[in-house]
Amino acid sequence: MVNFSLEGKVALVTGASYGIGFALATAFAEAGAKIVFNDIKQELVDKGLAAYKEKGIEAHGYVCDVTNEDQVNAMVAQIAEEVGPVNILVNNAGIIKRIPMCEMTAAEFRQVIDIDLNGPFIVSKAVIPGMIKMGGGKIINICSMMSELGRETVSAYAAAKGGLKMLTRNIASEYGEYNIQCNGIGPGYIATPQTAPLRERQPDGSRHPFDSFIVAKTPAARWGTPEDLMGPAVFLASEASNFVNGHVLYVDGGILAYIGKQPQ
Repeated sequence: MVNFSLEGKVALVTGASYGIGFALATAFAEAGAKIVFNDIKQELVDKGLAAYKEKGIEAHGYVCDVTNEDQVNAMVAQIAEEVGPVNILVNNAGIIKRIPMCEMTAAEFRQVIDIDLNGPFIVSKAVIPGMIKMGGGKIINICSMMSELGRETVSAYAAAKGGLKMLTRNIASEYGEYNIQCNGIGPGYIATPQTAPLRERQPDGSRHPFDSFIVAKTPAARWGTPEDLMGPAVFLASEASNFVNGHVLYVDGGILAYIGKQPQ
């Protein structure tokens, strides 16, 4: 029988106080995992703990900046002591800055790269030795449509997510022999607080132009929801995916397969 159970596993989902990370952690909890998460501020951690409690999930929250190697190492050691060694890591924490490239400062570019690419490197590096000792583990990197496509105003984000795709493949290449599977999930356009400005109704009641554009470009004819990512995440975190490694699973409603409608 295919085993999708996460019973007894410890799952660390970074930046999982709300949004996609919260949805994935909820799915893991429903599959039997113990949930640990971090966020950069205590108020966000508290918000997350309250949201998990409301769902009946006993989560453990930590304040930690994923770009700070010392903080990450201390958090992973604390998790091992208080909850157990990390069996499943989801590198979910990330930011986006929508700024035209020639208007973006190098400091703004570096900040996106630091959180969206260096962060997953730092956290993965912190958990891999423990996974090797335990005889295996699962790492899931939250990639993006921008791991494959470009678009105006997201040069830093696309560079980071393209790099994250290759980091995913390299972790699989380097540590696959230790029964560590590292894969990515590439969400399409998901309705979250981060994308809310792109879905706001215009003053005349019409859809935001980008909202209309995305719905037209998606064969499913809708934005995705965080719930659409739950099944793929549980698959990649479970024994069902033990021979899947270095792969990015795009959960995009078909955008990458679709050239788009011919203009009328």
